Amino acid sequence: MNTLVVRPARVRTAGVRQQILLTAQQRLMVLMLLFMAAFFLVSTRLVYFALFDSWSGSGQGAAAFVPARADIVDRNGVPLARTIDGYSIRVVPAKLLNDRGYLADELHKIFPEMPREELLAKLSGPRPTYIRRRALPDQVAAVNAIGDVGFDFPREKERLYPQLSLAAHVLGFTNAEGHGVTGVEGAFEQRLTDKAARGDPLALSIDARVQGVLESELGNAVTQLEARGGAGIILDVHSGEVLAMTSLPTFNPNKLTGSDPSTRRNAMTHNLYELGSTFKPLSIAAAIDNGTVTSMARRYDASQPLAIAGFRIRDSHAGRWYNVPETLIQSSNIATARIADELGREKMEKLFRDLEFDARPQIDLKERAFPLWPRDWGRLTTMTTSYGHGIAVTPLHLANAYAALVNGGIYRPATVMKLGDKPPPQGRRVFKAATSARMRQLLRLIVSDGTGRQADAPGFRVGGKTGSAEKPGVGGYRRSSVVATFAAAFPMDNPRYVIVAMIDEPKGNAYSSGQRTAGWTAAPVVRKVVTRAGPMLGVFPDESRDVDVSELTPLIWKRGT
Repeated sequence: MNTLVVRPARVRTAGVRQQILLTAQQRLMVLMLLFMAAFFLVSTRLVYFALFDSWSGSGQGAAAFVPARADIVDRNGVPLARTIDGYSIRVVPAKLLNDRGYLADELHKIFPEMPREELLAKLSGPRPTYIRRRALPDQVAAVNAIGDVGFDFPREKERLYPQLSLAAHVLGFTNAEGHGVTGVEGAFEQRLTDKAARGDPLALSIDARVQGVLESELGNAVTQLEARGGAGIILDVHSGEVLAMTSLPTFNPNKLTGSDPSTRRNAMTHNLYELGSTFKPLSIAAAIDNGTVTSMARRYDASQPLAIAGFRIRDSHAGRWYNVPETLIQSSNIATARIADELGREKMEKLFRDLEFDARPQIDLKERAFPLWPRDWGRLTTMTTSYGHGIAVTPLHLANAYAALVNGGIYRPATVMKLGDKPPPQGRRVFKAATSARMRQLLRLIVSDGTGRQADAPGFRVGGKTGSAEKPGVGGYRRSSVVATFAAAFPMDNPRYVIVAMIDEPKGNAYSSGQRTAGWTAAPVVRKVVTRAGPMLGVFPDESRDVDVSELTPLIWKRGT
């Protein structure tokens, strides 16, 4: 009889378990290999981007690592403009669930500056529209809390100006599509959006510290004097770099909605003024250059108004016979006009053309006004333009001219770009070096002994000239409206910077001892700015140094001598 042998069940069970375990191990191995392959692929890709793509310079592979628009920084790397991801608030009317009137009321609480009717029109429109671009986080949260699905909050590239209104007119602003409109944003649109260059910040010549000082002091003066506005600049006389430039009133480029468009106008480059007696040193320099004035001691009759072509040229105070230093120290229109008359029309006109007073001011911004050039260069025009009447230019024209006046006679265009290691523009000669040296002496005397005393910053050797010009109006000049300007340079023994401060229609009050003229309104601004900003610019007070004016001081008449 055959015996049936049955294998134990536990033996078959052990074999199945071993097979399952082997399969699991194989699958785990495959997963580990796949994971390692993915990790290796990602790591290789990252190393490639880091080592090769960033060096290529093409910008194609690195585009994801650079901003859509280049940052703008000051000369020391302080951020002035950058692009970030911001929120916008948009409504899709077709998706709204709540009553439009109710929603308009709720939105008006969040945006009180927007009329309810305007909000209602957006809510009732046929297509999606923006309620607010560049919305603040609390505004986004408040609209979201209304709880209607008809609102959405798209993330968009937003231009942020972290220093708020600092250097606003230099920087300018972008439009809703992110394109530059004014200032550096508009003038350097191509550079700021160039894929190959936008990863590198655009460095300006502006020094944010110095800019802050100029805005602070000029803004305080404009406020205290209840003035219409003001403008100011600090300019490197050897390179043409603008260290600071301001226009008042100003604006915040982060908050353009609801702001006054007139505040966005750059008075330094785009407004025209008759800048009065600040022209006198330029006219005297031309007369010295051309040999019309050969002696500082020669005197000119300013004892009576000068009648010419039915017009009478007057001084603001009783005069006498003045020599050349006294003509500037006393700011005599009459004596300056007599010197200009001897210089003649052709040479006076040539002076202003050499200084480019017949063209838009030279600077790498778009907002530049064309001067008001005299129609007739007759004898009277030659006389009146010598003391800044009958010709209107921007304050930047004046700053460029004064830089050439004190730097040895070389005219260079202004720039808002940091030159760094680049050599300054070669420039061209407009005054003789000897004439420039003489004018440094005369400008220093105006501050130490003349109408510019309020600009004297102890130890900084400031030199400059006041200018108080009545503004033209219907039927002639308006005696009640004055443009007060002080154009200066420092230190005068080795000039490095020009500073121009202009105040539009200051009111004489207790702050200025009841005076509206530049000596009492604009000159003190220069003193305060130089005192604060000088050390930031590497100029420190030194009472032991000054311009040698010993040959001129005996020519200055002083009461009681």
